[in-house]
Amino acid sequence: MELQKYNGNIHPDEWINDLQAYFSIKQKINVNFAISLVDSIIKLPTGIDNIEKLRNALKENIFFTIFKNTNKRKLQSLKYNPERKGGDTSYFISTFCKLCYNAEINDVKEQTRYLYNSLPDNYFKYVSNEFFEKMKNVNSIDELIKRFEELVLEESNLIRDGSIVALKHVATGKYLSSTKNLCYTTGSRKQLVFVGSSEPIPNSLWKIEFGDELAAYTDNSIVLQHVKSEIFLGMYCVNTGYGYDYCKSPLNNYTEVSCYGNDRYFTRNWKFNHSKFSKLKNHQGYLKSNDIINLNIKKSYDNRSYTIRHGQVEVLRSHDIQFTIGNDAFQEVVCHNERLGGNDEVSDFV
Repeated sequence: MELQKYNGNIHPDEWINDLQAYFSIKQKINVNFAISLVDSIIKLPTGIDNIEKLRNALKENIFFTIFKNTNKRKLQSLKYNPERKGGDTSYFISTFCKLCYNAEINDVKEQTRYLYNSLPDNYFKYVSNEFFEKMKNVNSIDELIKRFEELVLEESNLIRDGSIVALKHVATGKYLSSTKNLCYTTGSRKQLVFVGSSEPIPNSLWKIEFGDELAAYTDNSIVLQHVKSEIFLGMYCVNTGYGYDYCKSPLNNYTEVSCYGNDRYFTRNWKFNHSKFSKLKNHQGYLKSNDIINLNIKKSYDNRSYTIRHGQVEVLRSHDIQFTIGNDAFQEVVCHNERLGGNDEVSDFV
């Protein structure tokens, strides 16, 4: 261990603790030797004959006031940067705690305010609603940091615009899938949608878009783009000769779900709601990974008119019923307007 001169750029307590640690190995600390390690630019009063007097003298010196104020200004300008943007939470927390220590900010409420002010502006949409609620009744910096880490973990699970997700059908444990250029042989004859593998694979990956950084449970509208084929999840409407109507599933009278591009007759804007069957209670705010939801879509056309209208809302559903194309069997995915059930639940995974 190398002895460091005191020059006003370290907290006196830390410097003296280092000295004491050094001399605990060698011998009892000599106060005159310690004084000799204080930089000559720092003027000490006379009569210092023990370590505690030296400690107090250093803390009363103007250099320590400048040191504390410098660390307080660093604390005011400190900004948290999450790992997804190249930051390091562990390093940030150690820096934050060190600055609080150096500035002698020991009040937990004051520490909490500094921690909140370190959050970047684009963090506020989610965190500002959660931060002070989570920090209630915190009575130590260790607890403050523990709660902050919990908040960071929750925030990291938020699904953002442009995220790649897999959607698992809760009842069967299989993932919403599509296969490029594999199409229905009836109905729309567009690219088919089914519930396939029990593990997320390339055919079950979707890009989620909602026009804002985060997807709120209130007033949301999302688009799901199949990653491999680059077309969208939705429902296709055709001219029946008597008006427009949505294509029917190969097996029943439910509405067919397919993948297609940007077409006025293809409805692709979905909304999500928290599933009423989920045991999770904290579902307010924004869509997170592992949330259990229902996906629903509003029809734009009906078979009584050739014009766009605000139509019936239907919910995405799968079940164990299978249809075949050639020699291959597929688990059906449809939209319906019946009473909600367990077959209507999906879970998001980033």
